[in-house]
Amino acid sequence: MTVTLDILAAGPGLSLQDGGRPGLLSKGLSRGGAMDPLALAEAAALLGSAPAETLAVEMAGAGGTFRATGADLLISLTGAPMSAEIDGDRIAWSVSHLLPRGATLKIGGVRAGAYGYLGVSGLDAETVLGARSAHLSGGIGARLQPGDRLAAAPAPKAGGMMIRVDDRFSGGTIRILPSVQTGQFDADTLARLEATEFHKDARASRMGARMGQAGPGFSSSAHLSILSEIIVPGDVQVIGDGSPFVLLNECQSMGGYPRIATVISADLARVAQAGPGSPIRFRFVTLDEALAARAQAAKHVKSLASRVEPRVRHPGDIPDLLSYQLVGGAISAHHDAHEHEES
Repeated sequence: MTVTLDILAAGPGLSLQDGGRPGLLSKGLSRGGAMDPLALAEAAALLGSAPAETLAVEMAGAGGTFRATGADLLISLTGAPMSAEIDGDRIAWSVSHLLPRGATLKIGGVRAGAYGYLGVSGLDAETVLGARSAHLSGGIGARLQPGDRLAAAPAPKAGGMMIRVDDRFSGGTIRILPSVQTGQFDADTLARLEATEFHKDARASRMGARMGQAGPGFSSSAHLSILSEIIVPGDVQVIGDGSPFVLLNECQSMGGYPRIATVISADLARVAQAGPGSPIRFRFVTLDEALAARAQAAKHVKSLASRVEPRVRHPGDIPDLLSYQLVGGAISAHHDAHEHEES
């Protein structure tokens, strides 16, 4: 029996993503992988799979239409919330669901944030350089298209589980560390970097995100002689127009723009998940604070399996609501319940 998730329609930014390919930067390949690793870990918790073994469909901005073929599938919806329905019935986000064989799942546009994730039980793909994810800028894999059939496995259990998540889709304060050229910016410029409210440019991609601002840029003629050197996801470059540009998962491995700071690993996904126009502020922290934040983030991921709980359905999500016994008694339409009360 062949079990697949068939893609009937696809938004412009669908790809398969796992934890990526760390350790290949010296060979010219950034790590790639899910733009929101926490959403991938949440998908693993809802599906009951190991985070390191979880593969999901990453959806940038909008989803698509999918069909279960060969068997019922267990799916999860995590990351940036999107509208979703199965055979026309609305379903909730951050929840696992049973997608019956032959049923159609339709996922619309984001309601907040940038990247949503469709996890599927047993989802699999070819392993290339130690990972199954697409690295689009590196030429590994490709965007998913209508007609693609993704290998999956029959649902191991029913859905109906949920996980509570905090808002990480609206920007906010992003913690940064000094980078290679931070010391070449004067104190006033660095203070202005922290005091400025930026807005994420709508043209952000898996490679990086430009931060727009109302005031002057952060360029300096002293940086014109910088040679290209190794860069990593999280580095904040000051590009030609003076705007900060945060490098993301699929950034190039070499660059020649000055790096004014580096986003700490615990906050990088918040930059990726911020929707277009979201306010962003930067705040310098110490290395000890950054390491503590990384440890806390890892601790949170390890706790996710224990945070999964049965979902209490909202009446609006129950298509056959009228078939339920909602009250235990009845009243007369002709009886005045207040006729014996004193006026």
